[in-house]
Amino acid sequence: MAETTMDTTSQWDRKSTTVVTKLSPMQKPYTILGILAAIILFISIVTVIDIVQGVLFIIGLALGATLLHARFGFTSAFRRLMSVGNVQGLQAHMLMLAIATTLFAIILGTGFSFTGVTPQGYVFPVGMSVLVGSFIFGIGMQLGNGCASGTLYSVGGGASSMILTLLAFIGGSVIGAYHFTFWMEDTPSLPPISLAESTGLGYFGGWLVQMVLFAVIYWITVQIAKKKNPPMMKPLATTAGWKKVFRGAWPLFAAAIILALLNALVLAVRGTPWGITSAFALWGGKALMAVGIDVTSWGYFTGANGEALSQTVLADSTSVLNFGIILGAFISAAVQGTFKPKRMKLGVAGASIIGGLLMGYGARLAFGCNIGAYFGGIASFSLHGWVWMVMAMLGTLLALFIRPLFGLKNPKPTDSVC
Repeated sequence: MAETTMDTTSQWDRKSTTVVTKLSPMQKPYTILGILAAIILFISIVTVIDIVQGVLFIIGLALGATLLHARFGFTSAFRRLMSVGNVQGLQAHMLMLAIATTLFAIILGTGFSFTGVTPQGYVFPVGMSVLVGSFIFGIGMQLGNGCASGTLYSVGGGASSMILTLLAFIGGSVIGAYHFTFWMEDTPSLPPISLAESTGLGYFGGWLVQMVLFAVIYWITVQIAKKKNPPMMKPLATTAGWKKVFRGAWPLFAAAIILALLNALVLAVRGTPWGITSAFALWGGKALMAVGIDVTSWGYFTGANGEALSQTVLADSTSVLNFGIILGAFISAAVQGTFKPKRMKLGVAGASIIGGLLMGYGARLAFGCNIGAYFGGIASFSLHGWVWMVMAMLGTLLALFIRPLFGLKNPKPTDSVC
């Protein structure tokens, strides 16, 4: 039986992202299947690699569950902002980034690590590759209806079209890896710039600068909301009491805090922040090697990336995190009773493929996606993370004019936005 509660209209105000209402019945067969798969994969990872890799898989499960329970979006947050001025998503991003920046400053500044590995943030050059890559990623995520993290948790959550997006994402990553040397060597670029180290401010000074930036952006979002009075996000179904932790939706700000904590945990465990798309290039590279195409001569597949080609995919920490995200989202969707794959329209399928290709290619050029470049880059005090944010928003703005060509709807000022 679905859980029953009071009338929804009395349980939700315009700023809430959840509403107490009826929930779908738990899908027990799927839940059991997901838990068994997670246990088997965890044992395999620990047996073949080590317990640290197993811990990263568990963190991946937590990331997937958090993303699914809050439907935490980067794509939708940018689209809502650029189309109707809804700022709820971006405000959650600012909270998430502020907490992550604080934790990263402590970890990077002190060298703290659970495993003895010296932690290093994602600080990369700012050049033409980042400008172009993040811009086309912004277009791609709006056509594919999901970013890197959104693609993974949506696949786990049962979104059929996102399977096409993921496959195309992998294909685009491989093409980007093939062109990687050109973009790195033949296009103009500044050196890596850290707001903490390159400026001489140190991590405390860099932290202060970024806190001011987050506060200013948050203040601007408040002014936008006052001026435009935009439609609010459609609230997600939740329930009362402790059951909401497993069965119901989580508030957006709560998820932002959890994601920041989990990203910092990844940094302290493996020595680098959370990332997603490098695994896609690896998976595609392995697939090409399997059919006889030698990719080891490509500039991208040198050093650690080249070594990963000859190892089991379970040795790649980013892949293990990704597997955890998909399974964590699948289990959470089953517990919520929302795992219901649907047929996709032809236009949506085409947009998913094009969007995935653009995101895969863009992520390779921009040193990451919405997680590795935007979330991890800014939290690591990298200037390239801030540039990624601006260019991805501009790409989103352009994509608003392209989406209707594929039958995709943009938010309207008169509707609640999803």
